[in-house]
Formats: sequence, C-alpha cells, structure tokens
Amino acid sequence: MNPRLALATAARVLNQVRHDPRTVALLLVVPSLLIGLMAWIFTNTKTFDIVGPALLGLFPFIVMFLITSITTLRERRSGTLERLMTMPLGKFDFLVGYTLAFGLLAILQSLIAVAYAVWVCGLAVSGSAWLLILVALVNAILGTTLGLFASAFATTEFQVIQFMPALVFPQILLGGIFVPRAQMPDVLRSISDWLPLSHSIDALQKVISRSDASGEVLRELGIVALWAVGLVVLGSITLRRRTP
Repeated sequence: MNPRLALATAARVLNQVRHDPRTVALLLVVPSLLIGLMAWIFTNTKTFDIVGPALLGLFPFIVMFLITSITTLRERRSGTLERLMTMPLGKFDFLVGYTLAFGLLAILQSLIAVAYAVWVCGLAVSGSAWLLILVALVNAILGTTLGLFASAFATTEFQVIQFMPALVFPQILLGGIFVPRAQMPDVLRSISDWLPLSHSIDALQKVISRSDASGEVLRELGIVALWAVGLVVLGSITLRRRTP
C-alpha cells in the first residue's frame, strides 16, 4: 500500500462529499433524527434506555453501508476507477482511501449521534461517554467496509439495496435488538456469534449498563475491527475496475 496515494484518494472523496449537501445531511443528521424519533416514541417509558444502545449502532451502520456502496459503485460505472487504475494507484490504496475518508465522516457522525442521544434524548450511560463514541465509530466504519465489499458485486444502485436483506437484515435480526442473544435458540445464537454487528451491539449495551466493562468492550471492538480489516482486504481482491 502507498500511504500517499491512499491519503490523496481520501482527500478527493471528502472534497466530493463536501459539495453534496444531501449526502452530508444523510451522513451527519439523519441518524440523530432517527434516534430522536425513537426516543420520542418511547417517551415516559424505560424502553429507550433498552433499545437506545442498539440504535446508536444500527442507524450509522446502515447509513454508512448505503452511502459507501453506492458511491463506490458510481466510481466504477462512471469509469473513474478505471482511469485511476492507469496510474500507480492500486485497488487496496483505493479502498483504504475510501475507508479513511468515510472513517473521518464516521467520527463526526458518531460524535453528533452520541451527543444527541445522551444530552438531548436523555440516554443513561453508566460507562464512559468517550468509550461509547469509540464503539459507535467502529460500528460506522464496519458499515463503511461492508459497503465497500458489497459494491464489488453490484452493477446498479438497485442491486446495492438488494444486498441489504442478505448482508444487513440478518445481522439486525440476530444482533440482540429484538430478543437478547442469550434467549435465542442455540443454532441462532451460534450464528450470531460470528456476525460483527452482534459484537458491536454487545459492546454498546455493556457501555450503557456497566461502568466496569471497559476490558470486555475493547475485546468486542477488537472482533469488529478484525472484521472491518478483513472486509477491506476482500474488497481489494474482488473489486472490478469498471461495471459494464
């Protein structure tokens, strides 16, 4: 990998996003609005304190997956990636640059979403707020890398949406949002143990409910980070220069 080329790619992506107000709003504002809506729905109940941690992982994960996969697909369809590949830029440099760019956006997204959930929506946090931000950030990066991986197999934006039932929805259903993973049938619990979003949601719930779970949270984050790195590597192998 060439760090200079990866950084140049990240700068180009950030410059493109900066000139697209709708994408900026989708990335930075929509997750917080959705969290606020859920808090409003569960006003005067303790339900938001239960589902709030999962929402901090779920909404940024989905948004980053959609934005990243569609943006990367457009790079291929427009021929931009093919032109870039005529230069010394490699596929891994390209994907790392995208990960860095959307990772920076994920930092802003996580800061806004966590601050809104805690100080506006009243989400109770027993652990460190900064650790909560770190978990939300790693989860958003997971959505970014999964979007980069999925974009390699899509030829249209509609196909990107079609990947959600295969790559996103099973993780949501088995992540412990609707039913605690400990109460799932053994087979489903075993499957959920191999899904990265399950570990991210577990980390969020531990930060919210316990003040002495830093070690366990960091272990869960390590698993999610390994998934993110693996998806970037797989994406660099499967990425095509151009979509017919």
